Amino acid sequence: MKVLVVGSGGREHALVWALSRSPQVKELYIAPGNGGTGGLATNVPIPAEDVAALVDYAAAGRFDMVVVGPEAPIALGLTDLLQAKGLRVFAPSAAAGQLESSKAFSKDFMRRYAIPTAAYATFADHAAAARYLEAHPAPIVVKASGLAAGKGAIVCQTDAEAQAALRQIMVERAFGSAGDQVVIEEYLSGQEVTVLAFADGRTVKPMLLAQDHKAAYDGDRGPNTGGMGCYAPASVLDDALLRQVVARVLQPAVDGLAELGAPYVGVLYAGLMVSGGDFRTLEFNCRFGDPEAQAILPLLRTDLVDVMNACIDGRLDQVALEWAAGSCACVVMASGGYPGDYARGFEIAGLDEAAKLPDTVVFHAGTRRDGGRVLTAGGRVLGVTSWAGGLPEALRRAYAAVERIHWDGAIYRRDIGAKGLRAGKEAA
Repeated sequence: MKVLVVGSGGREHALVWALSRSPQVKELYIAPGNGGTGGLATNVPIPAEDVAALVDYAAAGRFDMVVVGPEAPIALGLTDLLQAKGLRVFAPSAAAGQLESSKAFSKDFMRRYAIPTAAYATFADHAAAARYLEAHPAPIVVKASGLAAGKGAIVCQTDAEAQAALRQIMVERAFGSAGDQVVIEEYLSGQEVTVLAFADGRTVKPMLLAQDHKAAYDGDRGPNTGGMGCYAPASVLDDALLRQVVARVLQPAVDGLAELGAPYVGVLYAGLMVSGGDFRTLEFNCRFGDPEAQAILPLLRTDLVDVMNACIDGRLDQVALEWAAGSCACVVMASGGYPGDYARGFEIAGLDEAAKLPDTVVFHAGTRRDGGRVLTAGGRVLGVTSWAGGLPEALRRAYAAVERIHWDGAIYRRDIGAKGLRAGKEAA
């Protein structure tokens, strides 16, 4: 098979890594890729948002499958345009992708199909939204409705913080047009967990549970990021609760989109807040999470190509998902200042030494090559990933690899997986 992956982040490096392990894949390309993907695939210098150029390239190249990694090209209709050219695509349509590209659509969709979620209100007018905040005291969550690279949801602990977040989104336009509408949402407490599932338009099959770490700093402090690390499997949901999530969240979402004429094919991501034996849906994403993909894909034993083809062909019910025993952990190394302003162009040292550690892969995200050097080129730079028979050893290996990697100003959280370790001790 000849496969094209679209995207340039750590998620896409993980996808290329997983696809390269399939004996069915003979030629592998990625557009545009990053400083690490070129070792596994051919980097093609077309940005993920340049959908017209991607369609022309994919059609001319006669690819057997196109795998779309990030959310932006999905929202821009890349899947629809590729399918119109007769290409097989693993990603949802733009219509189905509204579950992520519009939080206002997503919340209304959840209300319509009785999917448990937080109480909310949607606004396109700053003054009206400000009045709503005055009537609904903090803690509260203010979200840009559009795509904001995982940073558009602001958890506000005081009324002043809520009004400031609203100004940041709607007046200062911190997220551009993503802030044309805002969703103001009830604050939920508990533990967050990510439930990713493969979907073929009718059938959904959940993957291993993962727990992302969104806050920038240790102890879940600081601003939200795209994700500072992850581990899988997470034990936040037991088997009975997971069955409820499938029955009350994932399956209704797929059935609802089919009813609306937008069958969902690809990876469906449900971010949940779990408290006791109850859960509510924080958000839907329409692709693999990042860094969840880095923590889940190394544990997938079933050939990823077989799963993706089954989704495209509507026969996911005929495929069994098999998982390796043990745990996987991903620690994100980021540029100093992230998720705010940060400098680029620092040389990264120690990558070869880290890669020599057992069962460890360094997935690149914000990197580029300059001759024989690898330089930083983004906020989240690397996803240092290790797996082992249990979470403690997976984390030990990942942090041992992190300690071998250096560049000026590098930052990372030192408590990735801490909640999972505590849960394991409590269970024991």
